[in-house]
Amino acid sequence: MDKKILILCTGNSCRSQMAEGFFKHYRNDWEVYSAGVSPGRVHPMAIEVMNEVGIDISEQRSKSVDEFLKESFDYVITVCDDAREYCPIFPGKAEMLHWSFTDPDKTIGSSKERLRAFRKVRDQIDRKIKDFLNRKK
Repeated sequence: MDKKILILCTGNSCRSQMAEGFFKHYRNDWEVYSAGVSPGRVHPMAIEVMNEVGIDISEQRSKSVDEFLKESFDYVITVCDDAREYCPIFPGKAEMLHWSFTDPDKTIGSSKERLRAFRKVRDQIDRKIKDFLNRKK
């Protein structure tokens, strides 16, 4: 059964982009989008750590939640607390889910330490999505 999902984050640069990539990888029969309350750009480290697990998100773009306000979704998933707080109401029967992940872009440190933070969040998102998909079977 096809589903339509929107994943929301503040900047639509890391967490929501990685989640979009995983959902599209695991369920290419679903419509999956990500957006941000204050969109920026897809973070190069998010692209790098997703490539490490064989998922290319380099063609994804950062989008504003405003692009989706008139659409209906089966699930709207916020992946950070700010997005949850500022999440608009979507028409239809969308089930709202909140999965809070630390923003890896806020990690202070060397490039190696920052990559480690991106990998940690990537793996947390992957586990959460796998659990979600297993429950929806």
